Amino acid sequence: MNTEELKSLKVVVLCGGWSDEREVSITSGTECKKALEGYGFQKVDLLDIAEPAFAEKLARGGYDVAFPALHGRYGEDGCIQGMLEVMHIPYAFSGVYASAVATQKEAAKVLFEKAGLRVPRGVDLAPATKLTQEQKDALVDELGLPLFVKPSGNGSSFGITRVTEKSQLQGAVDLAGATGERVLVEECVEGTEITVPVIGNDDPHALPIVEVVTGAEFYDAKVKYEPAELHHVIPARLAPAVYAKAQSAAEKAHKALGCAGCSRSDFIVTAMGEPVILETNTIPGMTPASLLPDSARHGGIEFGELCAKFVELAVQKSTSLQADGE
Repeated sequence: MNTEELKSLKVVVLCGGWSDEREVSITSGTECKKALEGYGFQKVDLLDIAEPAFAEKLARGGYDVAFPALHGRYGEDGCIQGMLEVMHIPYAFSGVYASAVATQKEAAKVLFEKAGLRVPRGVDLAPATKLTQEQKDALVDELGLPLFVKPSGNGSSFGITRVTEKSQLQGAVDLAGATGERVLVEECVEGTEITVPVIGNDDPHALPIVEVVTGAEFYDAKVKYEPAELHHVIPARLAPAVYAKAQSAAEKAHKALGCAGCSRSDFIVTAMGEPVILETNTIPGMTPASLLPDSARHGGIEFGELCAKFVELAVQKSTSLQADGE
């Protein structure tokens, strides 16, 4: 498909929803719509999936491609992807399986380890778990302090607690499990925090690595949406061999999950130069402060071109799946 044919497609950008990342998603969606129109797309709509008439508007819209700018529950976890599959609307980014598994951090870790990637040690708990003193002692003995308690299936650092004292464990588990998600208790891996965006379907390639400098205990929700120049160092200050290893690890994570379009994997690089993967995001933020657009810009890809590339990859993915089904 040439550029003019691509620009003639009718695209619907999906945003909003019901997760605690709703407002960020609306900002992402608005920016993506503006970028696609600025790149030359003539037919771009913006739909909030929480609108009462959303399904009807989507079904009757005659859309060639859906562009999910969604984060968190119902948007990044395979739910909206399944709906689009049923409606036979091609869509950007990963499919149902990759979206669902990547969202569940403990499940993703199994695939990461099989791909040869190092992951943090951790324990998976039911959301309403009430820890006995013996269980608290065992967790600290096994994982040490500080440690992190997080929702297994949430995003954007909501519900995460850095636990520095054993007495904080139960409150952290309650917070992480408040929305019904399973709870992940993980060791705190010390080192340089980086994120590695990857673009592509079957043959993905990593973009410039972003080193995240926060000045906070961790890269929390507040820090994530502050101006990029306050926290992003691009390219990351890593030795060349370590830099290449981290990019390769992100590409392996993308393939292990079966991602499409793009992904963004977060790592801690230890003092020994070993990248430890924390998670992979299948729909990274697309706001002006977001990591992937900032990395792409440093790699020579402006925001409008980036969004157009995701539409093109969506068409390629749909065409490939149709060919495989014949």
